Amino acid sequence: MDKRTLGQGLEVSALGLGCMGMSHGLGPAGDRDEMIGVLRDAVERGVTLFDTAEVYGPFVNEELVGAGLAPVRDQVVIATKFGFAFDADGRQTGALDSRPEHIKEVADASLRRLGTETIDLFYQHRVDPDVPIEEVAGAVGELIAAGKVRHFGLSEAGASTIRRAHAVQPVTALQSEYSVFWREPEQSVLATLAELGIGFVPFSPLGRGFLTGKIDASTTFADNDIRRGLPRFQADALAANQAVVDLLGRIAARHDATTGQVALAWLLAQQPWIVPIPGTRRTSRLEENLGGADLTLTRADLDEIETASAEIVVQGERYNEAMQAMIDR
Repeated sequence: MDKRTLGQGLEVSALGLGCMGMSHGLGPAGDRDEMIGVLRDAVERGVTLFDTAEVYGPFVNEELVGAGLAPVRDQVVIATKFGFAFDADGRQTGALDSRPEHIKEVADASLRRLGTETIDLFYQHRVDPDVPIEEVAGAVGELIAAGKVRHFGLSEAGASTIRRAHAVQPVTALQSEYSVFWREPEQSVLATLAELGIGFVPFSPLGRGFLTGKIDASTTFADNDIRRGLPRFQADALAANQAVVDLLGRIAARHDATTGQVALAWLLAQQPWIVPIPGTRRTSRLEENLGGADLTLTRADLDEIETASAEIVVQGERYNEAMQAMIDR
């Protein structure tokens, strides 16, 4: 697979693998051995960037990723995240915690769970309004100096926060949602990233599965699937937003591709420093997604997507009110 370079010279595969759904957030957790098989299949196919977080599970996703990638640790880049608070029983409280002392505790715990000596890319999962971002960047800088972390990242951070953090500790990557389905980063942060030389790692590049064309207004979600409670995944919104999938389907038909592959190819065409991280639990879907990196859209294709999507008003907020309150602007 082609390689791309994020900020600070971090080279990774053009597509990474988002690992959250293997054990958290999208229904029942996958079988551990099967998920390890998918992780190793991804490495064999050229994927080098793997994304996890302490909150996924919580904790078990880091353990899964660490076990799956242990035999090939020197060939891959592992990204994980800090920033949420947990109670004494290890349950997420719903609050944020990016105090420097907590960041360092999380780093040590993540290193143990991942079974590694260094976290390649350590993201602040959500910006903590109670802790100045300069203190956060400084704490990660100390972890980098100690050899426990290689690169600093931010997630769902606004342009001002990115600038302030970068002035203290150079930021390697921003991770936020971005797809044909959600284009707000074009209005808020892409220009800042370009100016500062920071890479962009879009999560949910397939619109949490919607852009694959496998979800419609009749789809039901498990109780522990986060999509069940998201406004954008209610039946009325799904029916209205089908126009986005139909648009991608028209392009896909011309290339003998899938709608998901077109969605990923579109993202890759936006900037050379964008590295999407679609997630999956199946090798067949992994192979389909990786095909998106081999698909080159024409200028006419890109223009058609731009023109047609401008006329589509996506229905439904992407997060519920509590989740939206954690997004930095």
